[in-house]
Amino acid sequence: MSNEKVYPMTREGKEKLEQELEQLKSVKRKEVVERIKIARSFGDLSENSEYDSAKEEQAFVEGRIGTIETMIRNAKIIEASEMNADEVSLGKTVTFIELPDGEEESYTIVGSAEADPFEGKISNDSPIAKSMLGKRVGDKVIVQTPAGEMNVKIVSID
Repeated sequence: MSNEKVYPMTREGKEKLEQELEQLKSVKRKEVVERIKIARSFGDLSENSEYDSAKEEQAFVEGRIGTIETMIRNAKIIEASEMNADEVSLGKTVTFIELPDGEEESYTIVGSAEADPFEGKISNDSPIAKSMLGKRVGDKVIVQTPAGEMNVKIVSID
């Protein structure tokens, strides 16, 4: 086995990546090839911005396909049954309050491949998640963030 990075993720995270890969291969790739054909028909490729743009998009799409294929190939599915129900771990949603008098916040801790802060999913590599992994309800945690220290108390783990 090579020394490739392992991508811990939930089953739904892997399925989402598989859907994105299918979309890129079956739809997006064909759209980009068609854009390249059309741009070629405009003639001189040396000053053809449509062609350059289409080739850049093609490079992005092919790069993303390669990245997703690697993530899927090296995925390690995290099963809820493998984890202690009382501890913050991958796949769990943790609710906490910032001390002394902050509002409640909740995040689901996922692998870096499926992190999406706008959906409340943070990477297990993020400062918040790293500080909370292995902690329990009621624990007070100091989170080191780029903006400085943040003191929080874990309220619930689901």
